[in-house]
Amino acid sequence: MTAPCAEPRARGSGPRDVRVVVVGSGLAGLTAACDLADAGFAVTVLEARSRLGGATFSFQRDGLTVDNGQHVTLRCCTAYHALLTRLGSADGLEMQDRFRVPVLAPGGRFTELRRTDARTPLHLVPAIARYAALRPLDRLRVFRAALALRALDPQDASLDSLSFADWLTRHGQNDATLDRLWNLITVAALNGHASDVSLASAAMVFRTALLESADGADIGIPRWPLDDLHVRPAEKYLLERHGQVRTHSTVRGITPVRERFLVRMDDEVLDADAVVLAVPPETAMRVAPGRAGLPEARLTRLGAVPIVNVHVVYERPVTDLTFAAAVSSPVQWLFDRTAAAGLTSGQYLAVSLSAAETWLTTPASALRDVFLAELARFFPAAATTPCSKFFVTRQRRATFRQGPGSNSLRAAQRTALPGLVLAGSWTATGWPDTMEGAVRSGHRAAELVAAHLAGGVSR
Repeated sequence: MTAPCAEPRARGSGPRDVRVVVVGSGLAGLTAACDLADAGFAVTVLEARSRLGGATFSFQRDGLTVDNGQHVTLRCCTAYHALLTRLGSADGLEMQDRFRVPVLAPGGRFTELRRTDARTPLHLVPAIARYAALRPLDRLRVFRAALALRALDPQDASLDSLSFADWLTRHGQNDATLDRLWNLITVAALNGHASDVSLASAAMVFRTALLESADGADIGIPRWPLDDLHVRPAEKYLLERHGQVRTHSTVRGITPVRERFLVRMDDEVLDADAVVLAVPPETAMRVAPGRAGLPEARLTRLGAVPIVNVHVVYERPVTDLTFAAAVSSPVQWLFDRTAAAGLTSGQYLAVSLSAAETWLTTPASALRDVFLAELARFFPAAATTPCSKFFVTRQRRATFRQGPGSNSLRAAQRTALPGLVLAGSWTATGWPDTMEGAVRSGHRAAELVAAHLAGGVSR
């Protein structure tokens, strides 16, 4: 075991003598580390696993480069887009010129949601008016609820305790509008059906993406694997700024000593002037000292919701859609990942299943039966084209449960110990549990650390 330095270092040393440890290498941790390295601090990233990326990573399987789950971004996700630009990998994201979602329904029916260039909220009027998945009267219901939703303030704490579905019902929505429109969006954005998500969180999503600006919901889909999009570029960025990135480095505990911190691993202890805990809440509670004051009673109530991804490779292309949503079907969203995975013949479709408690323990063989049949219903060519590969990936704790009251359970990033801060999309970012929320939390964590160190720390 390496013995930590027990005496404070002399004041007046340069920033490179100020050591910051970032625990966790997801988007939040990598963002914080990049910010702190840019500020001139000596940054060490510690990752328990053999790979970087946290909840957004890629792996190799049968000659394919596979993302652990299908992630998308919206034009309103400005922090994530700025990070890619900073890392030099923005070309790996394909942004729509204009919001358009193809929507599939059983029986070969096809419709779409598409915005116009009109001013908000008029930009969505044609999208709703022409949305063939709903009857004309139900389209009118949707438009009325959208106008009412635009008047809500997501920062109003009283909204957090309410269910989005209850609010929708009070505003004239029925089973058809819930199933074929509102759930289409809440399941993808909040990993939950309207009945299972907070009104405050739903209002934030719909206002920010769809109701406050005409282009906020334009969709960006990674054309590169996630490792190439932000994981490896962030690692390269850190190494070029003299940072250290260490895998297989499980942190067992953090001990505050004389305004510094001892970060304990299995066979080593690191001495740090500040620590960013960019890990899931259960890990943060386990390793943070009691004096940090983490709200454990609240955090244990956050819970988690799974996401399951079904990966299907056909011997020949079966659709020319790059992505689509589906209604009245087990299929929720599907994406063509052929080029991103490096497949040179055939077609690779990824089916993303959010709020996936139903599918989490379903055997892959049963999933194969269900989803090959569903894809054949949507795409006639899929019924006659052999499936050469079929596999399933499961994220048991993909997001925290963003239900009524969940925002009040999220932890502030500043802890009771100056110099020890939290990062992660589960913290109180004001955003849902998304890549954008993770990046924003990383920036905030770095700001808190830099402000603390600028205020003076024993060195």
